[in-house]
Amino acid sequence: MSVDILAMGEPMLEFNQLPPQADGRVLFLQGHGGDTSNAAIAAARQGVSAGYITAIGQDAAGESFMALWAEEGIDTATVIRSADAPTAVYFVTHDTKGHHFTFYRAGSAASRYTPRDVPEAAIRSAKILYASGISQAISAAAADAVFHAIAVARKAGVKVAYDTNLRLRLWPPARARAVIDAAISQADMAFPSREDAEVLTGISDPDGIADYYLRLGCPLVAVKCGRDGALLATAEGLRLRAPAHAVNAIDATGAGDTFCGAFMARTVLGDGPAAALAYANAAAALSTTGYGAVAPIPRTKAVRALIGA
Repeated sequence: MSVDILAMGEPMLEFNQLPPQADGRVLFLQGHGGDTSNAAIAAARQGVSAGYITAIGQDAAGESFMALWAEEGIDTATVIRSADAPTAVYFVTHDTKGHHFTFYRAGSAASRYTPRDVPEAAIRSAKILYASGISQAISAAAADAVFHAIAVARKAGVKVAYDTNLRLRLWPPARARAVIDAAISQADMAFPSREDAEVLTGISDPDGIADYYLRLGCPLVAVKCGRDGALLATAEGLRLRAPAHAVNAIDATGAGDTFCGAFMARTVLGDGPAAALAYANAAAALSTTGYGAVAPIPRTKAVRALIGA
């Protein structure tokens, strides 16, 4: 296989809470999630080729993902199907403080992924390898697998992109910080969120966050700031802010993943950092206008309309 962007991590079947029903029932909309899977789909919807490295169960949830990826044009040549481990599941609930996740992923097929499973040839033929903190938090073996994949990519001259995507229920802050810093020090693009970085670095200012990760050796850092837009900084001294877009935001579940996928896609398509930032920021905003991680991810026409390009 040969794709532009090869993402690595854990897909999860999603159940997203709908608005309260008139009769008091609480209903959930079934969908698909998993941060790196979302980002791969976001990239594909912007017109680049994407593939996925993972393991899923030979179960109904796994079949659902295979059907989704086929529909979205995601290359699944590097997806392992496990007969003795399940595909993970999570629930999204909403309240006045935002959205909240409840995960059921212990012993999942993806958490059993090891360095021996890494598809080295596929990585060497890609343009960008993409992983996240969640990709490494699900197990020690998975963390080692991501580091091995990064090493293969760097040796082959393949760009590495990394999203912090911190989940404290999966690992303690000290371990998360050590692993994520080590990964970002080997990355070409880092996508920390301001919320993650406050926990990982103790820094709340987006410029300070960018400086922290630039000092680790990553040449491009895009800090995702939610309702405050995003900040991009490079080792060459470029520093740009993308303001938030006024949209009818109802669910931000996949916004950060959409940002990453869109940014990588526009980079592959030849955009410089400024143009990629503006595009990704708009795509992320549009992804909040519907429920679920995947369904609201926009396509190029919608993003172009929002940014007036």
